[in-house]
Amino acid sequence: MSEAIPLPVENPRRLHLDWVLPVLFSPRRAFARIAAQSGAVWLTPLLILTIMALIQVGVAGQIRQQAALAGGPVEVPPELQWMTPEDQAQFQQAMAATQGPVFIYVFPALLAIGSVWIGWLLVGGIIHLALTLLGGRGATGSAINLVAWSSLPFAVRSLVRIVAMLVTHQLINRPGLSGFAPQGEDNLAAYLAVFFSLIDIYIIWHIVLLIIGVRAASGLSIGKSVAAVVMVILSVSALQALLTFGTSRLASLTVIRPFF
Repeated sequence: MSEAIPLPVENPRRLHLDWVLPVLFSPRRAFARIAAQSGAVWLTPLLILTIMALIQVGVAGQIRQQAALAGGPVEVPPELQWMTPEDQAQFQQAMAATQGPVFIYVFPALLAIGSVWIGWLLVGGIIHLALTLLGGRGATGSAINLVAWSSLPFAVRSLVRIVAMLVTHQLINRPGLSGFAPQGEDNLAAYLAVFFSLIDIYIIWHIVLLIIGVRAASGLSIGKSVAAVVMVILSVSALQALLTFGTSRLASLTVIRPFF
């Protein structure tokens, strides 16, 4: 009597590059496959997002560095003329420091990496909570898988921006719908300009993919899926805009008034 020979166990793949195009262009079948996974399959999209974000930072940093070497105009505060020579020298030193590689490459790269990974965990956790409150099924791991793969449109956005900057040799100053923000110098207008800059066709693409994935994983109705996803994405975008606005204000105070 012959003994049965056990079949070798196939180790799960860590990278799923063959899923990228189906997720973007055939999302229903792709997300049904992703929702059926019991393990973590989020590594591939996050690596793509991180690489594209770092390339975008590098291209933008090169343009900023070239502008600094060319002696581009430096915005100075109106009160600079009333400062003492020592304070003016401190201001010039602070502005020179912001033109160094740390401010041009390192800090933006760290911010880009944090935006990808922390944003993914934040959205994944809130999506799972919202789906649970609405009666959906599925584990936290499934939610973060879906959020990771539905974020691939942001990699496409980075690619488009990289190509645009390489062709024009200029930074993208008014992304998204920022041109439709109300004009003004008050804080509300500045905040809305930041928030509108986050709204573009790619975030709408992301929302559509996430809705498809949520329906495949949770079994919720289309109405509940749309409500959960739109509510979460708008809330996170509003928080992101607030953090960006606050950081820009703080950086402005730090550079322009480092001596008060």
